[in-house]
Formats: sequence, structure tokens, C-alpha cells
Amino acid sequence: MFEYHGWISLRSTAAAVEDEPPLRLDEIRAVVAEVSGYALMDLQAMNGEYFLHMGGKPNHAGAWGIKVIELFRRIGGLAPGSYGLLHVHDDEDMFATDFRVYRLVRGTVTEHIEPLLSPVIPTLEDPYL
Repeated sequence: MFEYHGWISLRSTAAAVEDEPPLRLDEIRAVVAEVSGYALMDLQAMNGEYFLHMGGKPNHAGAWGIKVIELFRRIGGLAPGSYGLLHVHDDEDMFATDFRVYRLVRGTVTEHIEPLLSPVIPTLEDPYL
């Protein structure tokens, strides 16, 4: 299984104030549309700011894993002031014992071990007997 949960606060630049310069919403919506269609993918405005929330659990990472992580990178390029986190666990990956977290800050995505949910066994699940 490939499990992912994430969010992005969309900002055009790190200095953006009251949506100046404006977000490239049409391009962002197009990127989101490429990944939507499975599980949660929700782009909404709240209190005058846009947020993207996502989550899902397909049987295999395959193309979905690449698409979801690439979504973070592409949003960072379109809205370099954006920030957010994407938590991922792929039980078929070599890091299957850990949750990974992708951090988007100032247009750059970095990958880290998620210490609060790792290692999956025994933190979240009992050992297999």
C-alpha cells in the first residue's frame, strides 16, 4: 500500500501580501487536475488564501507516488512562496519501516524521515509473528 496525506498553503512569493502578485491559479488547477481522480485532492480558498489538501491509499505507489510527489515540486515552481508537508508511507519501498515527509518551502522540496510516525513497527503496528 502507498499511503499519503498532505497540505500546501499557496502563496505566489514568500513576500506575498494580500495575493500580490496574484497566484497562477489556472496553471495550479491544471497541475492538480492531472493528479486528482483518486482519493482526496481539494483546492479551496479560505479567508482569502488558497490551500490544497490531499490524501489517499492506492494499492501500489506506481505512478501515483511519483505524481503526488511531483505535484509538490510543480506547485513550488508555480507558487514559490508556498509551504506544506506531504507524509508518505510505501510498504513496498526500501524505507518501508519509516514514514517519509516531503517539505515544500520557498519552492524547494526536501525529503526527511518522519520521526513521529517512524519506525512503523512498533510505533504504529505490532511486529508480525
